[in-house]
Amino acid sequence: MAGALATEGARGATGVAGAGAVTAGVQRSDPEVAAKAQRRRFSPEYKLRIIEEADACREAGEIGALLRREGLYTSHLSIWREQRRAGALTVMAQRRGRKAKQSPLEKRLAQVERENTRLREELRQAHVIIAVQKKLSGLLGIALPEASEDER
Repeated sequence: MAGALATEGARGATGVAGAGAVTAGVQRSDPEVAAKAQRRRFSPEYKLRIIEEADACREAGEIGALLRREGLYTSHLSIWREQRRAGALTVMAQRRGRKAKQSPLEKRLAQVERENTRLREELRQAHVIIAVQKKLSGLLGIALPEASEDER
């Protein structure tokens, strides 16, 4: 019984060496707890990679080993699979935040392209109106004046 108590005092159920254990040459982690816990955040790429790895597991215990290696829970997989089905992971992969500032040349180019598009639409409408006027004048028998070279 004394031997069992000595063993139990040297090493607890978690496998962590106790105060009486010999730890020569083994570096211990800092036992201090952080002042404020940080919530873990997983990128969409990481989530998709883990889901694909879990889906590729065929043998018994492989998913458990994957989860232990990554420090995850089965609930993570469940939630992430649901997000994947809903398409949320692909949406989350898009960049968020402010758009990059445009240079003055890029701003001017965008402005000129918008103006060009607007003017093309106005020109198309003008051509439609002219075509309708020509057909209407033909139906009513009204002669239209000939357009000069300057007007064409």
